[in-house]
Amino acid sequence: MTAAAGGTTVKCLVWDLDDTLWDGVVLEGDDPRPFPHVPRVLRTLDERGILHAAVSRGDHDTATAHLEACGLEEWFCAVRIGWGDKSAAVRRIAETLNIGLDTVAFIDNDPVERAEVSSALPAVRCYEAGTADRLPERPEFRPEHVTAEAAGRRHLYRTEWRRRQAQEEAGGDRQEFLASLGLVMEVAPATVNDLARASELTVRTHQLNSTGLVYSEDELRGLIASPDHQVRLARLRDRFGDYGVIGLSVTELTPRDAVLRLMLMSCRVASRGVGGLLLNHLIRRARAEGRRPVTHFVPTAVNRNMLVTLRFAGFTQVEADPADGGPMVLAVPADHPVPESTGHVRLLARDA
Repeated sequence: MTAAAGGTTVKCLVWDLDDTLWDGVVLEGDDPRPFPHVPRVLRTLDERGILHAAVSRGDHDTATAHLEACGLEEWFCAVRIGWGDKSAAVRRIAETLNIGLDTVAFIDNDPVERAEVSSALPAVRCYEAGTADRLPERPEFRPEHVTAEAAGRRHLYRTEWRRRQAQEEAGGDRQEFLASLGLVMEVAPATVNDLARASELTVRTHQLNSTGLVYSEDELRGLIASPDHQVRLARLRDRFGDYGVIGLSVTELTPRDAVLRLMLMSCRVASRGVGGLLLNHLIRRARAEGRRPVTHFVPTAVNRNMLVTLRFAGFTQVEADPADGGPMVLAVPADHPVPESTGHVRLLARDA
């Protein structure tokens, strides 16, 4: 393996095809069969919520037709076949899936291809094709939480792939496309049945994340039962299907303030404008309860967009940056207007 990426769990394994996924080269007239271990590896990682994508050299239609003929097409949420640098294709896969490069792994039989990807994308972990059967045993392919939603993650991303294709085909105004989706976000208090997914979100979500706090299921169970805390989950759906649980907020209540200790949104919906809608709802609820909306923010290398989202919602810094490295403290002024909706997303609030 090359280009190690610390302890980050892999979210997507990008496969080369010829002599990696199957034994032979499609364009050379072969009818290559998948290596015996491949179906097991695909299924095992998929059940853990790890996505599969393909980047390979060759003709796109020929390769995808062979994937389908082998009964493997359904496992892949993104496929890019062509003749350019594989690093560019891997980068495009990450952008399409809206995940960080440090959560992407790449497997290829050709050491030159692995070296090219590793050099251009040092955050991507690269593996020899001969190690494929042992990947499920590696710690980076064993996420701490495996929920029912994690096991269905492939279907969510395949649906997202169709959304992106529809957007490319539609062209024109982006707001018009968003309005055409029929987006509906439901916000409700978390229940004990939501604990595994809520905890998983705190582990997996890094970009739209206010403080980076990680909560175990037991910790969340205690917060749900606490009269001084509110834990909410946000779900999203549109005309293509259900995104599932995509947002989480943890609020601490004091006599004066409603302090947002953690607010996060899945990177899958970063472009849907729902982060601001959730914040607006939390601000309105805090005011309705007679409390000042306050949030903490801990800057990281990847969550700058979260700070932008907070500022657009009306949060402004009220305390100087702490010298001890603690969180920034921001609050919404009492005279700041809070819109009811974003215009293209309908909100269903179950805790109103």
